[in-house]
Amino acid sequence: MSSTLPARTPEEMAAAFAAGLATGVGKPLKHESADKHVSGEALYIDDRLEFPNQLHVYARMSEHAHARITHIDLLPCYQIPGVALAITAADVPGQLDIGAVLPGDPLLADGEVQYLGQPVLAVAATSLDAARRAAQAAIVKYEPLEAILDVKEALRREHFISPSHSHRIGDAAAALAAAPHRLQGELAIGGQEHFYLETQVASVMPTEDGGMLVYSSTQNPTEVQKQVAEVLGVAMNKVTVDMRRMGGGFGGKESQAGMPAALCAVFAHLTGRPVKMRLPRFEDMHMTGKRHPFHVEYDVGFDDDGRLLGIRFELAGNCGYSPDLSNAIIDRAMFHADNAYFLGNAQITGHRCKTHLASNTAYRGFGGPQGMLAIENVMDAIARHRGLDPLEVRRRNYYGKETRNLTHYHQVVEDNLLDETTTDLAASSDYQARREAIRDFNRNSPVLKKGLALTPVKFGISFTSSFLNQGGALVNVYTDGSIHLNHGGTEMGQGLNTKVAQVVAEVFQVDMARIQITATNTDKVPNTSPTAASSGTDLNGKAAQNAAQTIKDRLIDFASRHFHVGSEEVDFRNGHVRVRERLLSFEELIQLAYVGQVSLSSTGYYRTPKIHYDRDQARGRPFYYYAFGAACSEVVIDTLTGEYRLLRTDILHDVGASLNPAIDIGQVEGGFVQGLGWLTMEELVWSDAGKLLTAGPSTYKIPAVSDVPPVLRVRLVENRQNPEATVFHSKAVGEPPFMLGISVWCALQDAVASVADYRFHPALDAPATPERVLWGVERMRRLAAEAQAAPLPVTEESA
Repeated sequence: MSSTLPARTPEEMAAAFAAGLATGVGKPLKHESADKHVSGEALYIDDRLEFPNQLHVYARMSEHAHARITHIDLLPCYQIPGVALAITAADVPGQLDIGAVLPGDPLLADGEVQYLGQPVLAVAATSLDAARRAAQAAIVKYEPLEAILDVKEALRREHFISPSHSHRIGDAAAALAAAPHRLQGELAIGGQEHFYLETQVASVMPTEDGGMLVYSSTQNPTEVQKQVAEVLGVAMNKVTVDMRRMGGGFGGKESQAGMPAALCAVFAHLTGRPVKMRLPRFEDMHMTGKRHPFHVEYDVGFDDDGRLLGIRFELAGNCGYSPDLSNAIIDRAMFHADNAYFLGNAQITGHRCKTHLASNTAYRGFGGPQGMLAIENVMDAIARHRGLDPLEVRRRNYYGKETRNLTHYHQVVEDNLLDETTTDLAASSDYQARREAIRDFNRNSPVLKKGLALTPVKFGISFTSSFLNQGGALVNVYTDGSIHLNHGGTEMGQGLNTKVAQVVAEVFQVDMARIQITATNTDKVPNTSPTAASSGTDLNGKAAQNAAQTIKDRLIDFASRHFHVGSEEVDFRNGHVRVRERLLSFEELIQLAYVGQVSLSSTGYYRTPKIHYDRDQARGRPFYYYAFGAACSEVVIDTLTGEYRLLRTDILHDVGASLNPAIDIGQVEGGFVQGLGWLTMEELVWSDAGKLLTAGPSTYKIPAVSDVPPVLRVRLVENRQNPEATVFHSKAVGEPPFMLGISVWCALQDAVASVADYRFHPALDAPATPERVLWGVERMRRLAAEAQAAPLPVTEESA
């Protein structure tokens, strides 16, 4: 049992012990798979070697948004060489519905289709091309039914997937009636395609005893395990899900990765052969849901200084045809309809509108961005109405620290960094001087107009479904001192595995090179929560910390007994252990502990404390803590064409005590760019028949490197540990930076408003495409002309 590491002299060991740990928490280490990513060596599911006799699956999509299936003939499928099996809903051996929370998502349409693109039948063949040709050869006949495709129409008809829900605080109606100023308006907020580089994919191998080994690109391995078990009618212990890495997820693989895995499992069960299904981009965009589009209506009352007195929001989310995760998503939009602002007297109502479109689903921010965009639009509208600087209006309405700190769902905002973050960023970005310079520029520039906006972020961290706030991990230490780490989170490029490995390295005070991270696997860590809600590190990092600490405590107890010293005299540092005056390498202590019959393996578990929420009463503490941030963006628009450029963005973001500043800054940058994409260019368009017309990169534009501002300055808030007992007092960083992109949308509104000397609010629908910017410019010119001709000033109400 000798060590595999080279022997070192006592002097070398003492020097190493005294040195600082190079790869623990707080270090800006690169992603653990970075070299594999850039070299192309990283293995994704479609890169895996194919099994012998493997089949490929293709699903035939519905050609109608809503119709009754009157006839399906599969016989023509078998005329295509290579076809092994074609199936419909009737061939699924177990439960047909794979709804994530509530029923409503049949694996294959059963008698009725509810969106254009819904899988109706599926074919397994020796190649994807053969499966596609065979599926298209099937004869399917329909009887078209009425389809509701517009969220406003669904709202008018109360065509909901579940009842509406409200948050209330104070008396909004009375406050609105008494307010000296009052505005009403509406806003359309578009959806967003996930556009992960790796589309939905799964590979399934049948095992003995009716079991399945499932390789799935999923953020939620346990849910895929459950769905596969249910469609086969077997226990979950028959199914193992393996997930090493995803080529992107962004929420799109939280609930909707189950369909390809379940279809593969059905075919594997019926044929006894391994099966793979990878959706081509066109089919992926048709079959899967997006970020929820929203229709927002608001009624707001405020005083002369722009301070909120009362507000009412109607938030109507376009859920698509089934519940999926929409109840929680609309709830989170309601939770974040305040963003950074004390609403005082408020009524926030969320409507879950059913339309005959693909079921919309989780997306980075999980509804929070839509709610926050709504209130930021209101802030701008108030500023235009009162002729005030939008930043001043925002700051006057910020949550306070001792007073004015209760949310509309009755949670107290603690550890409030809004004011100091804004003050810091306003100074570092030179906001006031640039605001004046931009006003001067706009007065002297008839065609090009600039806009500037500084917007805050306050984002609640925790799952809104409180039972999901739990995580698990497994840590094994082997006799050579190497460490095996497994946890319930999934790696989708965000650096979760790197951070969790840093946590374990910090506990044991060893180098990261000792730690091997393995694929998320349901037979190592069971009953995992999805990697979502920015909770991956909070939950799984803390679980891994607990597992490692359990082993470390055993080692300390053993060393104190073995060497007859007090436990306080055992010190781990930089790959070594000092026991009073004796100095051991880490692996030497491990070997001694093994011979001394000490368990070197431990599971770890963590559940988030303090969270409680009574949905019937619409009050409680749904979030463990808040992450804060702010962004200042400057744009220039061409008033003749509506085209624009983002010139500069300054960001200051709160991550508590950063576990890995390099990864955190990368997440902030990526989240911001994805947010600006949602609000400026990523436009989803459907035909009148419900067909998605923007179903590929030729028609759906995501941000390119040229869309990143030439000046992008990102800083992390320093010396602000999370006061809550998170893993080494860090804060989540996955979702909060996404909302920093709102600053770009507000800057565009600022530029458009300058056309009428900032007297009117453009209320640009999102995304603010060049066409919408141009329409906004034309509206400003019309309102300015009407105001000049009118005997009385035109107000926002009359506009």
